[in-house]
Amino acid sequence: MLRLRDVVQRSVPPRNSPLYSGLWQRDGYKTQPGPQVTEQPGLKRFSTAEATVQTGAGHPCRMREKSLTMASLSPQVKAVEYAVRGPIVIRAGDIEKRLQQGGNESFTEVIKANIGDAHAMGQQPITFLRQVVALCCYPELLQSPSFPEDAKQRAQRILQGCGGQSLGSYSASQGVECIRQHVAEFITERDQGVPSDWNNIYLTTGASDGIMSILKLLVSGEGSGRTGVLIPIPQYPLYSAALSELDAVHIHYYLDEDSCWALDIEELQRAYLSAKQLCTPRALCIINPGNPTGQVQSKKCIEEVLHFAYEENLFVMADEVYQDNVYSADCHFHSFKKVLYEMGPEYFNNVELVSFHSTSKGYTGECGFRGGYMEVLNMDPQVKEQLVKLLSVRLCPPVPGQAAMDVIVNPPREHEPSYAQFIKEKSSVLDVLAQKARLTEQILNSVPGIKCNPVQGAMYAFPRIFIPPRAIQEAKARSMAPDMLYCLKLLEETGICVVPGSGFGQREGTYHFRMTILPSPEKLTVLLGKLKEFHLRFLEEYSQEGAQSSSLHREEGVQSSSLHREEGVQSSSLHREEGAH
Repeated sequence: MLRLRDVVQRSVPPRNSPLYSGLWQRDGYKTQPGPQVTEQPGLKRFSTAEATVQTGAGHPCRMREKSLTMASLSPQVKAVEYAVRGPIVIRAGDIEKRLQQGGNESFTEVIKANIGDAHAMGQQPITFLRQVVALCCYPELLQSPSFPEDAKQRAQRILQGCGGQSLGSYSASQGVECIRQHVAEFITERDQGVPSDWNNIYLTTGASDGIMSILKLLVSGEGSGRTGVLIPIPQYPLYSAALSELDAVHIHYYLDEDSCWALDIEELQRAYLSAKQLCTPRALCIINPGNPTGQVQSKKCIEEVLHFAYEENLFVMADEVYQDNVYSADCHFHSFKKVLYEMGPEYFNNVELVSFHSTSKGYTGECGFRGGYMEVLNMDPQVKEQLVKLLSVRLCPPVPGQAAMDVIVNPPREHEPSYAQFIKEKSSVLDVLAQKARLTEQILNSVPGIKCNPVQGAMYAFPRIFIPPRAIQEAKARSMAPDMLYCLKLLEETGICVVPGSGFGQREGTYHFRMTILPSPEKLTVLLGKLKEFHLRFLEEYSQEGAQSSSLHREEGVQSSSLHREEGVQSSSLHREEGAH
């Protein structure tokens, strides 16, 4: 019987033979000069895909042209932009590495206020959630007296729903059945008895995965039949990035900054009617509580939106991942589903609605688990079959993330041993976030040239900033958006990393930045103090008269250019940074 080595040796011509050289030269492989290496025939030659091919000087070869280049790359991919991890964040990473290597800066650390990553900012995990997931990952711990019985019971229930009673097995594409049932029970309890069918629940890899899956179902057509999707401006860049990737039309409706970023139904109608001339509007996206704007929509506003969607036959996508993050005493979270139910059977049985939730936000901040769910209402049964087919392509969401989602929808009850500690930890996280929301608003509004709406919910402030004309001119000369210049200088002078408002969309002639309120109260106070000092220096540096900043009032910090109601529907990315890459 021939050994593998013998087969390999017989199938390859000797290295010094004309046939060997001719094979490589014919196929156009480039050779690399280097020392000759004595090798065991048939083994080292094929031991790694990165091995270089060496030929004699008499056999020059050319490097083949690459199949995938920027010229052949999908134009949809090139159109995708995601400011939350864009140029400013890349630059922040470079500075951070330089500091770690002993480089000199006027600051000692980079404060990353660009993204809603709670644990990275120092928030501690919820004990009960981690206990249940730990028990699921290492079932031997079920015998340990260190874990409470209610955590063990939940872990056992989850494991019973997993193949081989292991978190390492695939689940059904829609998710583990018992977890979907718990999600439906959670929704029914949250919405005070509004029924939820677990067959309409789909577990997802974070909310983003569900949003992308639904958009894939919605987008089709060409020309005037091309799908248009209404998205808020400002918006979370996931939506614009996803629509660019799918080559759908972005239909922008502007939130009302002067009314604390409320959704104006007349603006929604304007955007819809303008878009109908160019595409076929099929869906409406709402983020409530808002990202990046931090507003909490009123029940009346939601009713108007749902009535509008009913009249225009629009598919509604309700992004509700911040439903636990409401800080203003006069604001309350109202789920789109509950409001739809209360509008009566004609609405509840007809409006197509999908709502999203996630482990990443709320009081848990478990971004890394990538857990989430979506509830789908009134979807055509045949389309639901196509949705399941689409979800099965990615097999299933991460099962540990599904387990984390289960704890969020099935927390300890009042009679259970973990309840007291759970409530203490949950309340502490939300109380501190509310404190930081107020602190951020107060300090930003004390700075001349900055105006910040109340942070009613979510995890961000989106203040409006005055940028002097000279700074705008410099930004244009450097082929970047003015607020990109502002944020870049803020980073390089203070180490504070925030995201320019142009990455989220904003009205022409206005400038903003988004910052998270997640740093600890002590670090947030330092951050806001540095930001205030920087802004005053920035105004003075670019003032026409050199001392203009001392006379600026907060109200004058609003850009004086008129806020035009833009009529155009933008099918390319909304970001205005022309040279930000």
